[in-house]
Amino acid sequence: MIIQLAGDLTYAGYLLVFAVTTLACFVSIDRVRQLEEPGTRRGLTALLLASGGWALSYLGYFLAPDPRLKTAFYVAGLVVGLATVGAWLYFCSAFTGRTLHRSTGLRRAAVAIFLAIVAVKVTNYHGLYFTTRTATEPFPHMAVTHEPLHWAVVGLCYALTAVGYFMLFERLRQVSYKTWPFGLLVAVTGAPFALNFVGHATPLLADVSHEPLGVAVFAVGVSFVFHERFQAIGLAEGDDKPILIVNERDQLREYNAAAADLFPALTRPDVIGKPLWSVVPSVAEALDSESGVLSVRDGEETRYYQLTESPFAAGRSPVGRLVLFTDITERERDRRELQRQNERLEEFASVVSHDLRNPLQVLRGAFEGARETGDPSHFDRGERALDRMETLIDDVLSLARQGQPIDETEPISLASLASSCWEVIEAADADLVVETGLDLVADPDRFRQLLENLFRNAVEHGGDDVTVRVGRLPDGNGFYVADDGPGIPVDDREAVFESGYSTTDGGTGFGLAIVSEIVDAHGWEITVSGRAADDAPDGHTDSESGSGTATGASFEITGISSPDGVDASEAA
Repeated sequence: MIIQLAGDLTYAGYLLVFAVTTLACFVSIDRVRQLEEPGTRRGLTALLLASGGWALSYLGYFLAPDPRLKTAFYVAGLVVGLATVGAWLYFCSAFTGRTLHRSTGLRRAAVAIFLAIVAVKVTNYHGLYFTTRTATEPFPHMAVTHEPLHWAVVGLCYALTAVGYFMLFERLRQVSYKTWPFGLLVAVTGAPFALNFVGHATPLLADVSHEPLGVAVFAVGVSFVFHERFQAIGLAEGDDKPILIVNERDQLREYNAAAADLFPALTRPDVIGKPLWSVVPSVAEALDSESGVLSVRDGEETRYYQLTESPFAAGRSPVGRLVLFTDITERERDRRELQRQNERLEEFASVVSHDLRNPLQVLRGAFEGARETGDPSHFDRGERALDRMETLIDDVLSLARQGQPIDETEPISLASLASSCWEVIEAADADLVVETGLDLVADPDRFRQLLENLFRNAVEHGGDDVTVRVGRLPDGNGFYVADDGPGIPVDDREAVFESGYSTTDGGTGFGLAIVSEIVDAHGWEITVSGRAADDAPDGHTDSESGSGTATGASFEITGISSPDGVDASEAA
């Protein structure tokens, strides 16, 4: 009596478990419809349908009174169970962003293999797939003994299933998702092996396959327990662009591999759940700014990203925001260059309107004087005014050209080019001393103009007998052009590179501005140091420049590259 009661309870337990499993799979389909990605939605829906159908066939298997009907339900379960493998692979391919599920060739091959295996299952030729027998424990039922063909098919199915697991785990490793909860869910899928062993070795459970339960638990677990997390991961890794997902409290939820490459701080442990501002404060600041543009230093260059936010919901429940990083480096560089050029145009217009006004007034006065008196000296004044205007226009055009990016560069010998430039300027009794050699990479024409302007500036301000020295800086990271003239007062050293700034009556104020533009175009830096005569009682003191010589003004240019393509300081 007790044994019969135990058997009845076990039988009722099987019916209840498979009924609940069937219902859970079919009910879960409604939740899966909320997934946004079509391929993932179709794959998981198919997996739930197949899992529910597999469990339902087992329910019919246990309820059917006739052995033939039981066998029919069991074979139907074998066919539907095989279909879960295809649905599983479809889901894994779609969720991980692969295109295997869209391949026509793979689809046809999968259908062909499926039909061939179904034919083997249905025909069960000579009992090579399974055999049946009557069992009385733990309750009367038709026990199934699986034969070699069954285990061959099972091996193939589990191998294909393992491919799907590999695709998922690979994707989960690419984002911040911790894989142990998913691994636990996978372990549940394998639990029926233990139930099968217990059913085969002991009378405690029925000697049938329990795989439908494990597959159904996984499918339902994905659709309910992991639904929100899976959708977040799918969104985070669905693009090559960096992506962050934050919840409604601005706490970090997910990030993809591209974001981790951009922000190494994301790879620190336990960043998930922390406020965004504490993990990547620059991102939080950019999101709060009007432009939404973030600048990130990447090695030796700066890249710019436009940040956009989109509400993120799991189904109908809002859970946070998705932050997408769009690389706008080229656009931002163009915008900044255009802004710089516009500022330069305004600067040129201001300089031209200001500096041309005086020679125009002189020219007008000369014409009026010549008209009234006929004195030829007025024409000389007018000619000098025209020369002044021509010089101004030439310098402005030159300055505009120097602000353009550098196109072609080549190796240059500083010593050789300096000597060549010195020969073409009006140096009077001035001397050039090239103290050390240096090889660098530059645009030769524009670098020549840089040296010529520095030499002219030294002669104009240092006098006819000034000595100009050119050489390498001690750290090897650049060179200097120094003179022993009166020098530049400390308060004027930043202003000397401004357009139109000049301390002489005949100067246009564009010479050093042109030098500065050429330096910027090459990506170098220029500073002026030295001692002005009025900075020290004896008129000349030791220079602050790297040249280490007594000098009035020293222009130091740093950040240059050697012909080997490395920083000159490394090549020194």
